[in-house]
Amino acid sequence: MKLGVRWTLHGDGRTPAPGAVVRPDERLSWPRTAGLGAQHVVAMFGASFVAPVLMGLDPNLAIMMSGIATVIFLLATRGRVPSYLGCSLSFVGVAAAIRASGGDSSTVTGAILVVGAVLLLAGLAVRRFGARVIHTAMPPVVTGAVVMLIGFNLAPVTAATYWPQDQWTALLVMVVTGLAVVCLRGFWSRIAIFLGLVFGYAISWVFDRVFGRIHSPAGGAEAVDHWRLNLSGVGKAAWVGLPDFHGPSFEWSAILLALPVVIALIAENAGHVKAVGEMTGDPLDDELGTAIAADGAASMLSTAVGGPPNTTYSENIGVMAATRVYSTAAYWAAAGFALLFGLCPKFGAVVAAIPGGVLGGITVILYGMIGLLGAQIWTNAGVDLRNPLNLVPTAAGIIIGVGGVSLKFSDSFEIGGIALGTIVVITGYHVLRAFAPAHLKGPEGPERPGGPHGPEGPKKPKKPQEPQEPQGPDEPAQPVASS
Repeated sequence: MKLGVRWTLHGDGRTPAPGAVVRPDERLSWPRTAGLGAQHVVAMFGASFVAPVLMGLDPNLAIMMSGIATVIFLLATRGRVPSYLGCSLSFVGVAAAIRASGGDSSTVTGAILVVGAVLLLAGLAVRRFGARVIHTAMPPVVTGAVVMLIGFNLAPVTAATYWPQDQWTALLVMVVTGLAVVCLRGFWSRIAIFLGLVFGYAISWVFDRVFGRIHSPAGGAEAVDHWRLNLSGVGKAAWVGLPDFHGPSFEWSAILLALPVVIALIAENAGHVKAVGEMTGDPLDDELGTAIAADGAASMLSTAVGGPPNTTYSENIGVMAATRVYSTAAYWAAAGFALLFGLCPKFGAVVAAIPGGVLGGITVILYGMIGLLGAQIWTNAGVDLRNPLNLVPTAAGIIIGVGGVSLKFSDSFEIGGIALGTIVVITGYHVLRAFAPAHLKGPEGPERPGGPHGPEGPKKPKKPQEPQEPQGPDEPAQPVASS
C-alpha cells in the first residue's frame, strides 16, 4: 500500500527554479528539508502551546502529540495532503465551561475524545457519500453561526481570568500583537502570536524589575502579591523526560457541551483541504473524507493519553504559500522536531510560566478573530441575513451561546452555552426551512428591489484570484504571502 514516504529530489535539491514549486512527492536536500520542518514548527508554536495552557493541559504532551497526529494524517492521506496538525483552539471555551461546572482534566479530554470519534465517523461518511452530505446538513449559514458563537463564548475567560491579572501588560501585548498581525509580511506574519508572547515575556520581566511585585488575582479570585513572570519551575525541570499522561473520564453533560465543535472542525478541514488542492494543483476532493477521519483518529489518540485535540493549521499552509515548497518530507521533519520538544520538560515549564497578563493581551485578539471567522464564512458564501430563514435561528443561537443561556432538565443535567446555541442554530434552521414559504428557500432569499441581483442589476463576474489561505476557527486571519 502506498504510504507517501518516498520522495524524488527536486532539481539539484537546493533552490527551486523561478516559478517552480516543490510538489508533495518531491523534496529538497535533507538539510534544507530539515530547515523547512523547523520553520513549520515555529509557525505552529504560537497557537499550539497557548491552547493547552488555556485548556489546563500539559503543553509538552500537546507538542508531542501534535507530531504524532501529523504522522497519522500524512500516512492516512498517503502524502497527498501536506498539512500540520496542531492543537485545536476550538475547544478552549468548552474546556473552560467543563472546568467551571466542576470537571477536571480527565473530564475535558474524555469529552473531546468522543468528539474525535464523531469526527472520525463523519469523515468515513464523507468518504462513502461525498461532500454533499456536509453541505446539506451544515450549510454556510449554520457553520458560520457555530464558529461565531464558539469564539465569542470565550470573551468572559479573557475578561474575568486573564486580563485582571495585569491589565497594563495585557494592553501592551494586545497592541504589539495587533501591529504584528497587520504590519508584518510573509513568514513573520504567520508567527505574530508567537512574537506577541515573546514580547509579553520580555515586558513582564522588565516590569518586575522596575515596579516589583503586582497585587492582583493570580489564577484565582483573590488578589495577592506575586511576580508577573515566575520562572522558578524552569530551573527545577529536567532537560529530558516524558510528559504527564492521564486517562479520560466520560460525563454526558461534558460530552454534550463539546459535541457542537464537530461542526467547526469539519468546516475547517474542508477549507484547508480545498486550499491545499488549489496551491498544489492536485484536486483533493476525494481526500476530504480521509482528511476529516484522520483528524478525528489523531484527536482520539491524543486525548486518550491526556493530550488536547488536533486540527490542520492554516499557519503552516501559509508557510507553504510563501515558500512554494509543498513537500510532505518537510512535515515529517516538523513532526520529528515536535516529538523532541515534547520530551523536554524544561520547554514545557517555560510555556507554563506564561504570565496571565500576557495571555490576556493575546486572547482578547485571538478569541475575537475566532468568532469573526464565522462572519467570514457568511461573507464568502454570500449568506443573506435579510432573509428571516437565516436571521432568526442564527440570532437566537448566537445570543444563547455567547450569553451562556441554559436549559435545566434536572438537578444533575442541564445544557447551555455552546451546546444549546448550536442545537438551536441547526434544528431551528432546518425546522424553519421545512415550514418556510418557497420564496425564502431560494438561493437569493427574499426578493430584492430591482430583481434578484438588487438595484444595480446583474453583477459582473469577478476576475480569478490567487488561492487564498483558509481560515479555520483555530487560527487568526492572515494574508497569503505572494510568491
